[in-house]
Amino acid sequence: MGRLSQWAHALKRESLALYYAARDARTPWYAKVLAGAIVAYALSPIDLIPDFIPVLGYLDELLLLPAAIWLALRMVPEPVLADARRRADATLERPTSRIAAFVIVLVWVACAVALGAWIAEHYG
Repeated sequence: MGRLSQWAHALKRESLALYYAARDARTPWYAKVLAGAIVAYALSPIDLIPDFIPVLGYLDELLLLPAAIWLALRMVPEPVLADARRRADATLERPTSRIAAFVIVLVWVACAVALGAWIAEHYG
C-alpha cells in the first residue's frame, strides 16, 4: 500500500472513530459539538475555499479537515477513543458487496427512468 493510500485509510479510520466517539455518552459536550461541526462541514456542498480554484480549492480537504479531526480527537477521553477506534476498525474490516452496490444503483436508475417516463407522459 502506498504512503498516500495509507494516509487516506488512516484518515477514514479516524473520521469513523470520531463519529463513534461523538455518539458516546462519555464524550464531553464540547467535543461532540466540534465533531458535529466537522461532520457537517465535511458533508456540506459549501466549502470554505471553492474547489474550482486551482490548487487552493482542495486545501481545506487536504489540510483543514484533517487538522480539525485531529483537534476533535484530542478532546475525546482516551478510553472512549480506544473503544471508538476498535469499532471503526471492525466496521472497516467488514466485507463490501459489489452485488449489493450494483442492485442499489440499479434501483436508483429504475426510479430515475420511471420518473422520466412519468414526466414525459404528463408534461411532454
